[in-house]
Amino acid sequence: MENRTIVVKLGTSVLTGGSSRLNRAHMVELVRQCAALHRDGHQVVVVTSGAIAAGREHLGHPALAPTLPNKQMLAAVGQTQIIRVWQDLFNLYGLHIGQMLLTRADLEDRERYLNARDTLRALLDNRIIPVINENDAVAIAEIKVGDNDNLSARAAILADADLLILLTDQKGLFTADPRTNPDAQLIEEVQTIDDTLRKLAGDSVSGLGTGGMATKLQAADVARRAGINVVIATGQVPEVIGRLAKGERIGTRFPAIASPVEGRKSWILAGPSSHGEVHVDAGAARAVQEKGSSLLPKGIVRVSGDFARGDVIRIMGPDGQILARGISRYSHDELARLCGVHSDHIEQVLGYGYGSVAIHRDDMVVL
Repeated sequence: MENRTIVVKLGTSVLTGGSSRLNRAHMVELVRQCAALHRDGHQVVVVTSGAIAAGREHLGHPALAPTLPNKQMLAAVGQTQIIRVWQDLFNLYGLHIGQMLLTRADLEDRERYLNARDTLRALLDNRIIPVINENDAVAIAEIKVGDNDNLSARAAILADADLLILLTDQKGLFTADPRTNPDAQLIEEVQTIDDTLRKLAGDSVSGLGTGGMATKLQAADVARRAGINVVIATGQVPEVIGRLAKGERIGTRFPAIASPVEGRKSWILAGPSSHGEVHVDAGAARAVQEKGSSLLPKGIVRVSGDFARGDVIRIMGPDGQILARGISRYSHDELARLCGVHSDHIEQVLGYGYGSVAIHRDDMVVL
């Protein structure tokens, strides 16, 4: 097996075993599996949940109102606790770790995104295990990724990973809820993530974490578009990390898309949230999706949201489905005035121009 970069995301339910405390015996088993991959020459990245759970445990499970300051206080306490546990456990195998705390703001800004990528790759180049978590102690809703499933997908893109393993308390994605339907069947492989599949994904039921199967589907969709294979599996399977790394069929597998996005487009896919959207006609939709063309103002029929020049926005088709994400060359107000306008007339309408396209194909990821 050739050496690869493998990102392992560990949900709160995996780290606690469904209890109110970190299950250190199970955590050391997961570390042993990661250490075995590392010893075999692979690069390993850990995306860890559990900071708030660790904070509650360390403080003796105080009765606190579920306010944002209280959650951030628990995260501040818990981040120091959980990183110490990871450090102690990896030290058992002679391995060093490096903590990276990220927010969505670190991924949306191009320069900060590149800095985070360089730091992550420097850790890997020096055979140090990056341990990544969201910076819940300072993040507000506007700058949060929101869950560590989607954070792990973005970390996988930062690391240029080959495989993303999402470990949870469920065996994978099922045709129905296995907790209530005895006929539910495990879906072993997913080629297309559509609305039908999304309806199968439920919310988190453990009450311990922020992610459910829906966020795992979102993460899988982002990662596979960047050329990364994804697997959702239970963390309770013996030797699950090593077996998945060898390609064993456990859980639900999402094969990477054959022609992944690269470079700057990975940032468009992984980092910025969309600030607005443009709705296009059928002709523009075909040009963007089938021909890989830039989006011209002439094909835009409506603009919504509030965005500035340089923001990432969504391109919506006539049926209301998202077609692509891309960096707009014009602001919301400017594009609203340019709807249906031929490119040759942009300067005539605005009195100036930033080029003949609304979104250039080099700044666009077709979905």
